[in-house]
Amino acid sequence: MITREDLVGAQERFALLREKLAQVIVGQEGVVEVALWAVLGRGHVLLEGVPGLGKTLLVRALARALGLSFSRIQFTPDLMPADIVGTNILSGEGFRFLPGPLFSHVVLADEVNRATPKTQSALLEAMQEGQATVAGTTHPLPQPFTVLATQNPIEMEGTYPLPEAQVDRFLFKAEVPFPGEADLVEIVRRNTEGEGIVLPEPVLSAEGVRRAQAAVAAYPVPEPLLAYAARLVLATHPGHPLAPEAVRKYVQYGASPRGSLALIVGAKARAFLAGRYHVGVEDVQAALRPALVHRIIPNFRADADGVAAADLVEEVGGAVRAP
Repeated sequence: MITREDLVGAQERFALLREKLAQVIVGQEGVVEVALWAVLGRGHVLLEGVPGLGKTLLVRALARALGLSFSRIQFTPDLMPADIVGTNILSGEGFRFLPGPLFSHVVLADEVNRATPKTQSALLEAMQEGQATVAGTTHPLPQPFTVLATQNPIEMEGTYPLPEAQVDRFLFKAEVPFPGEADLVEIVRRNTEGEGIVLPEPVLSAEGVRRAQAAVAAYPVPEPLLAYAARLVLATHPGHPLAPEAVRKYVQYGASPRGSLALIVGAKARAFLAGRYHVGVEDVQAALRPALVHRIIPNFRADADGVAAADLVEEVGGAVRAP
């Protein structure tokens, strides 16, 4: 049972967490917000951006400030499932399980689209089930458990793009923008003066994160907002009456039911981080792009006309009437 005092305390700790992260990460407030949604929603996030934008630093700083264990997996074409999940080894007492780097609270799957589909599927199975099976024995992953996977959108050679059905396993997708002039100057200053970047001290613990997750899960959502989230997802399907003209013209496949879940989870987490005790329309609308941009599959005409999935998400948001 989550009391009002517990809820207020958790909100205060996460407010302090955001302050600590801002001391390390320059700009990127939107990306940090989405990453926190994923943690609070017991989900995973796909980070997409060119190299050098601080994605690895963001994940390391987040894990440190949350007081959680962290591991980084550099995905390469020769990486095998046992390299990330672990394997049984022979010791003096017989076979024992040696956990791989996947057995951490926060896992950075760096350049996830460079590994072969076999290794990618091992990661995604663990993300979905919260456990890993080796030689017929199931091993539960530590909780809380969040995967933040990165991929480079401009480099396709030597990669194995995640199939659309597997990308759907990520609760959110965060597009990491290139910094502006002021942010770029501050990045250079922080990295070249004094001791450089120093990771923040922990302000939470695994138990504190689990309690915050329980608090977010308990947030009530009015029926009209649930219906609104459902209509937004239905409007991404070209054959549905709610679909705007752009969706009918440019979308091959719309978002799955997981899109509705992501909208509501993101809305709850946003309300929690804002220090509120209720979910509003603006929370659902703020979660629209991170929840649906990777779940809409544009068709060939969209590619030819230069229409991106993000453009189609905006069309859906403008076409569906809010309660």
